[in-house]
Amino acid sequence: MSAVNDTKFSSAVFLLSGIPGQEDVHLWISIPFCLMYVISIVGNSVILFIIKTDPALHEPMYIFLSMLAITDLGLSIATIPTILGIYLFNSREISLNACFTQLFFIHFFQCTESSVLLLMAFDRFIAIRDPLRYGSILTPPRIAKMGLLCVLRGLAVVVPLPLLLKQFQYCKTNVLSHSHCLHHDVMKMACSDITVNSIYGLSAKILTMGLDSLLIFLSYVMILKTVLRIASHAECIRALNTCISHLCAVLLFYTPEIGVSLLYRFGKGSSPLLQILLGYISLLIPPL
Repeated sequence: MSAVNDTKFSSAVFLLSGIPGQEDVHLWISIPFCLMYVISIVGNSVILFIIKTDPALHEPMYIFLSMLAITDLGLSIATIPTILGIYLFNSREISLNACFTQLFFIHFFQCTESSVLLLMAFDRFIAIRDPLRYGSILTPPRIAKMGLLCVLRGLAVVVPLPLLLKQFQYCKTNVLSHSHCLHHDVMKMACSDITVNSIYGLSAKILTMGLDSLLIFLSYVMILKTVLRIASHAECIRALNTCISHLCAVLLFYTPEIGVSLLYRFGKGSSPLLQILLGYISLLIPPL
């Protein structure tokens, strides 16, 4: 019994990982991360500034774009400084509370961004399906309530994640497989039974990003049906052109997220490097 107890303890820190086997070129690897961080912060800040200062852009589509820029700013700030700390200063240690805080914000902003992308799909549907009532349906107070609902939904889904993780003791092998804290990665370090966490994490992913991606797909099916009823070919092209940027954002956000989820649950023999690269893509490319 004592031998079992000796293998369990409340670890004071986790150790974050960079790219395995590339320690000698960490300084060079940090350069693209620095560039991505600067571009993400400056680019999204400029978007917010332009929309705020130009009254012509105080329309539903641009308000939703502002929400997206805010979530992307939050995701960049919550993620990239830790990554740069590893590659620039070899600062790999992160305390349990700091790790739980980081994973909360990462998953919160991801969940919120998924909700905002769904709202943007709804915005495009209304604009194409019923353009004459577009302004009366998506009024500023209604948009504010939608934004608040996105935040509350993110909090309700993500708050239990760090609370459940805090109940565990963690094994001596406290080296995480990423350079940032994620729920499924931290969960594997626990000495206790993680069945509840695993089921909750999967359910939360399905009921948020899974459901959102399905609703976005259905909204575009309805948009396509509406566009095909437009007599003029030029009007069809013009209507679809308003959706291209949103479709690109949706693909950039959901494709790596789905890939990461599938790898962690079904790709047991997959390359760790592939998991790391997909993790970086899912967190860094959408804000960029």
